[in-house]
Amino acid sequence: MITRNPCIANIKSGYLFPEIARRRREFAAAHPETGDAESRIISLGVGNTTEPILPHIDKGLVEGARRLGAAKTYSGYSDEGLLELREKISAVFYRGQPGADEVFISDGAKCDIGRLQLLFGAHTQVAVQDPSYPVYVDGSVLIGAAGGWQYEGYRGLNYLPCTGENGYFPDLSKLPANSLFYFCSPNNPTGATASREQLAALVKAAREKGALIIFDAAYGEYIRDPALPKSIFDIDGARDCAIEVNSFSKSAGFTGVRLGWTVVPKELKYAGGESVNADWNRVCGTIFNGASNIAQAGGLAALDEAGLKEIRELTDFYLGNARLIRETLHQLGISCVGGDNSPYIWAHFPGRDSWEVFSEILEKCRVVTTPGSGFGPAGESFIRFSAFGHRADVEEACGRIARM
Repeated sequence: MITRNPCIANIKSGYLFPEIARRRREFAAAHPETGDAESRIISLGVGNTTEPILPHIDKGLVEGARRLGAAKTYSGYSDEGLLELREKISAVFYRGQPGADEVFISDGAKCDIGRLQLLFGAHTQVAVQDPSYPVYVDGSVLIGAAGGWQYEGYRGLNYLPCTGENGYFPDLSKLPANSLFYFCSPNNPTGATASREQLAALVKAAREKGALIIFDAAYGEYIRDPALPKSIFDIDGARDCAIEVNSFSKSAGFTGVRLGWTVVPKELKYAGGESVNADWNRVCGTIFNGASNIAQAGGLAALDEAGLKEIRELTDFYLGNARLIRETLHQLGISCVGGDNSPYIWAHFPGRDSWEVFSEILEKCRVVTTPGSGFGPAGESFIRFSAFGHRADVEEACGRIARM
């Protein structure tokens, strides 16, 4: 019989969010709802958007589907993405630099994060912020990344702690030479946002050490402080050492639509001088036939003036939810970060086991959260609260938590 890919066996536990869903189901079965409002389980856990797509962007999706129903406007594959959308992303988010030929449209940032590992292979050392989004780790394990520190059986993963003590920014002296470094700002799960000075230091360290940054900017549209960069390419020198991944999921409500992009600068080279941009183009053409044309039509509408206004309205709404959660936690004397330039709030429960705190909040408040330990060893004793929810649900959840 054919043998199993041994890398799959290296993923020792289930993916974090299905595990949360399983525990929620078990709790609901043991404690069924009784019909009164307070018996209902409310989720402040998984970062899945909840509000309807707003009218201008929704109209773009509808019109995109309608065009596929006529011979004159029908369209098929476009591996790198529609040129019009690539040009618009370049203009709106990057002021024309990176250019359209450095922007690749995808079916979401998470998908690209997994596919990007194909460019570098199993021999590459990988570094991640600790705590960090689980797919950085699990995607690296699946490709068979080798060497480095070990955590829960994962080899080849260098965890750079980001804690309150270091301002949620890693000690860059620990960044391995010639490594791939996943960096997210605003960060998921901590909600911390890197300053211009911090990102400049990151780019400097990467260039000195021959490292390549995979910069996850999926929450950039939540940044309200104008002094904070939204893109790694706002930093001089980043084009030589960084790839940026982004998405319409959390800004335009496209979690179910699936549309994102990756920027690969032409200056970016491997050690042998080969073009990373050319290889990524080949990967996209080989194993990916492009994002849905309907989704891309919605993306074009999102980048119109009216669409950008709707993005601001939607992200303002979720930041309003985040403010309610932060205020509730502060009233209880619970220290937390995030929620100001990010939809996530990272709450500290010193000395406590994260899963125990998760269970306590679920049992006492019937509110689902996310245990910090699921994001890496530095996440122990923390809980992530997500601001993605209906306003009435967030208000109800905050009221219950306030009575803990």
